[in-house]
Amino acid sequence: MTERLLRELAPQVLAALVRRYGDFDACEDAVQEALLAASQQWPVEGVPDHPKGWLITAASRRRIEQWRSETARRRREETVARHEPPGQEAVSGVDDTLTLLLLCCHPALNPPSRVALTLRAVGGLTTAEIARAFLVPEATIGQRISRAKQKLKGERLTGDDRPERLAAVLQVLYLIFTEGHTASSGDALSRVDLTTEAIRLARQLHAELPDDGEVAGLLALMLLTEARRPARVDATGALVPLADQDRTRWNRAFIDEGVSLITKALATTPVGPYQLQAAIAAVHDEAVTSEDTDWAEILTLYDLLRVVAPGPMVTLNRVVAFAQVNGPEKGLAELGEAAKDLAGHHRVDAIRAHLLERTGDLAGAREAYLAAARRTLSLPEQAYLQSRAGNLEE
Repeated sequence: MTERLLRELAPQVLAALVRRYGDFDACEDAVQEALLAASQQWPVEGVPDHPKGWLITAASRRRIEQWRSETARRRREETVARHEPPGQEAVSGVDDTLTLLLLCCHPALNPPSRVALTLRAVGGLTTAEIARAFLVPEATIGQRISRAKQKLKGERLTGDDRPERLAAVLQVLYLIFTEGHTASSGDALSRVDLTTEAIRLARQLHAELPDDGEVAGLLALMLLTEARRPARVDATGALVPLADQDRTRWNRAFIDEGVSLITKALATTPVGPYQLQAAIAAVHDEAVTSEDTDWAEILTLYDLLRVVAPGPMVTLNRVVAFAQVNGPEKGLAELGEAAKDLAGHHRVDAIRAHLLERTGDLAGAREAYLAAARRTLSLPEQAYLQSRAGNLEE
C-alpha cells in the first residue's frame, strides 16, 4: 500500500517543487530522497494525515539544503522559503500530474526522451525498469533521461502552450501503451507493466481534463484494447489471433468502461483520431463472436480516420476491413497500394499471407507468412507466423 501511494504522489510532489524552484534535475533528487525517507518511516510510524504535504515539506527541506550549499543562491532561497512555506501545494487544486506531463513532453525533447522521462518522472519507474521494458541497456535509458533533464534546465511548469503540448502528451502515452500491448521485440508478446502504467496515467489525465474528447478517446482505446489481453495467448503462451480468441476471457469491466467513454466523447466533442480508433476497438469488443463483427462499420470508421489522421498504418489496417467487406481478391489489390509506404514491414507480409490463404493460394500464403516471420523481432509473432506457414505445407 505504501509503495502504491508513493508512486501516485511522486509526480505531484515533483511538479510542486519544479513549479516553485525550477531545476528539474535537482528537484527530482530532492523528491527521491523524500520518497526514500517515507518508504522507511511510514511503515513503522504510520502514513501521515497529509502524505502529500509531508513529502513536499521533506523534499523542499532537502532542496533548501542544496541551495544553502550554493552561496550564490542563498538570498534567493531565503526569499522563497520566507514567502512560500513548504507544503502550501498540499492543499492546492493545481493539476500537478498534467503540468508535469506537459513538461516531460517539451518540444525540445525527441520522442524516445519524452517516453523515458515521462515513465521516470511521472510514472515513477526506475531507470532499470524502463530499460527492461524497452529491451535496451540501462545506460542508454540513463543517458536519454540525463540529456532530457539538461535540456529542461531552467524550465518551469506553465500552461501557456497546453494545446500544443497536450498532443505530445497523448502521443507519448499512446507509444507507451502500444509498446506494452505488442512488444516490438523480445520473447514476450506484451509487457503488462507498460500497459498498466499507460492506463494509469491516462486515467489521471482524463480526471484533469474530463471534457477533452481525445483524452477520453485515448483512455477508451487503451481499455478496449487491454480488455482482450487475457485471451491473446493460449495455455502454452502461443499467440491467438483476434478471430480465434475466447471472448469469455475478455475483461468485461474494461469493455463497459471503454464503450461508455467513447460513446459520450463522440456525442459531445469534436471527433479526433483517438476517438475513431476507440470506436473501431468498441465494434470489435461488442461483437459476441468473430462472425458478428460489423466490418462495414469498421471500414466506415477507417475511411474517416484516413481523412482525420492519414498515415501508412491506418491505410494498412483499413485494408483488413476492406477485404472483410469486399473479399480477399479486392483486398489484395488495395494492399498493393498500401504497401508502397511500408515496404519491408512484417505486417504487410502477414496481411498478404492471410488474404492469399483466403483466396486458396496456399503456396503464396506460405511464402508470405515466412517472409513476415523473418521480418518481425517479436518471438511470439515469429512463432505464430511460422506455425501458420507450417500448417500450409503440402
